[in-house]
Amino acid sequence: MNLKQRLETHLQEVARERNPYMDSAAHFFVQEYIRQQLGQWGSVEIHTFEVRGKSCKNLILNLPASVENHKADLPPILIGAHYDGVLGTVGADDNATGVAVLLEFARSFAEKPARYPLRLVVFDMEEYGLLGSADYAALLREQKQPLRLMISLEMLGYRDFTPGSQKYPFPLGLFYPNRGDFIALVGNLRTLGDLISLSGSIKQSSINSQWLPAPNRGLLVPQTRLSDHSPFWDQGYPAIMVTDTAFMRNTHYHKPSDTIATLDLDFLTGVCEGLEQGIRRL
Repeated sequence: MNLKQRLETHLQEVARERNPYMDSAAHFFVQEYIRQQLGQWGSVEIHTFEVRGKSCKNLILNLPASVENHKADLPPILIGAHYDGVLGTVGADDNATGVAVLLEFARSFAEKPARYPLRLVVFDMEEYGLLGSADYAALLREQKQPLRLMISLEMLGYRDFTPGSQKYPFPLGLFYPNRGDFIALVGNLRTLGDLISLSGSIKQSSINSQWLPAPNRGLLVPQTRLSDHSPFWDQGYPAIMVTDTAFMRNTHYHKPSDTIATLDLDFLTGVCEGLEQGIRRL
């Protein structure tokens, strides 16, 4: 299978109603699918956290750096995506696309390691207030663990070439294109060089890319905080969200219509390829 077919296979497994409370069996099925996929490439750690008496799980796979950098003791690049979903939707874009790309990163970086060690984390309970990532980011800060960079994969598969299809919070629409045909990278100011570098790599995969630095932990534009990168901003880490901009473009956001049929799989594949190359260049 080629990359596009593998991504579609992951989407077919993950895009199902998987609300952690009301669809607990499907939520568990998806959790097990992710664990089995990651487990092909190493030992999967479970980070357990409690939400009102409910035990929730983040799944973690650590991948070593390339051999020449093993002894350098470099801080890891953490790449995350959430696997929980909202009630009443299979959440194909939100966030089966992010999970699918993360699972393909596990394959590609296990087979050919990057310059930095990678930590792939699949977060639970994002839809309930970024709870999985907040718990994990706080743990890393408490343990004084450094990160080279955190990258959150948040909705990567929806593209719309129609003029006016892309919306923005004021005043961003004055500076950015009005067609929803790009992937966006949003980072805190510490990531400015990485934003430019990753965006350039994505463009080399023939995918249009835009980047936005968000000062003051994104508090000036709250829409920039709506994914698992923002708890890392709050803990002082350099972090970037990669996104198709969710409800500012995708009219199926949090609706039963967020299905695989609405996705642009060529766009998703190009984002996956471009981002992989970009991570290798960091």
